[in-house]
Amino acid sequence: MKIVSQIREPIDHEMELFEEKFHKSMSSKVALFNRITYYIVNRKGKQMRPMFVFLTAKLLNGEVNERTYTGASIIELIHTASLVHDDVVDDSNKRRGFFSINALWKNKIAVLVGDFLFSKGLLVSLENKDYDLLHIISNAVRDMSEGELLQIEKARLLDITEEVYYDIIRQKTATLIAACCSMGACSVRPDSEEVETFRKFGELCGMAFQIKDDLFDYGAEKIGKPTGIDIKEQKMTLPLIYALNQSDPDKKKWLINSIKNHNKNKKRVKEVIDYVKQKGGLEYAVTKMLEFKDEALAILDNYPDSEYKSSLTLMVNYVVDRKK
Repeated sequence: MKIVSQIREPIDHEMELFEEKFHKSMSSKVALFNRITYYIVNRKGKQMRPMFVFLTAKLLNGEVNERTYTGASIIELIHTASLVHDDVVDDSNKRRGFFSINALWKNKIAVLVGDFLFSKGLLVSLENKDYDLLHIISNAVRDMSEGELLQIEKARLLDITEEVYYDIIRQKTATLIAACCSMGACSVRPDSEEVETFRKFGELCGMAFQIKDDLFDYGAEKIGKPTGIDIKEQKMTLPLIYALNQSDPDKKKWLINSIKNHNKNKKRVKEVIDYVKQKGGLEYAVTKMLEFKDEALAILDNYPDSEYKSSLTLMVNYVVDRKK
């Protein structure tokens, strides 16, 4: 956690104020909603996404404004909503080591809570007449939905190429981190080139982040989660795609058959993991991940040194060096 505290240090004050504003933005007249949102707030993660918003704003402007707090709240509301919905879609009973909303209150309530949080995120921007911020987050929500559906569609056919994989993770994961950074820029420098520059910066960070997540599935780190989950769910990730491309027709057939028909067989899943490692799938994915990281850092090189630039640099490195 030490590295996260270091990243957060230049925006500690803003993050504390943000948490107060964020809690208020989640309030409802319905007691059940408040009980559930209280549960969510008390089990929050590292809050990397709001940190991207504040650090980008401060890198460009030296200080934040009310719009920056609005942007950070919108991002965290939409992110939280997407996690609640993801747990329903994935039939997951745990989130960050705690019971998920659907495990405690069932799917119907979890879906409604996700919808409530989504609507709150949109209303926060409308109430403040921040239509440019609303535009950024609406594009992100559309992309996230399309990315998830594209992944489901391709899982059925198992015909995913490396380019399609990048499209999926760009929409599914990178788009929200891109929204964080463009939101931060837009809050202090609306209509400037920086809004697009930092959208690209966030997207590159998000691409590296998702490839790192995909590597965890091969036991690259001990993260307390079983390996092979993506294979069991028939998700075609970069290490597997690379191994497929390096295989002769017979081996390719065996791999596809393993994922399609034997993805619940522990022994077969382990054989697939071992084969992907043997074909250099992990090394290839690491190379691509570091390319995205270096592109993101190259964007920061265009800005003068500051504690905010140092924190963003630390953040980019943390994305690829994290252990979970």
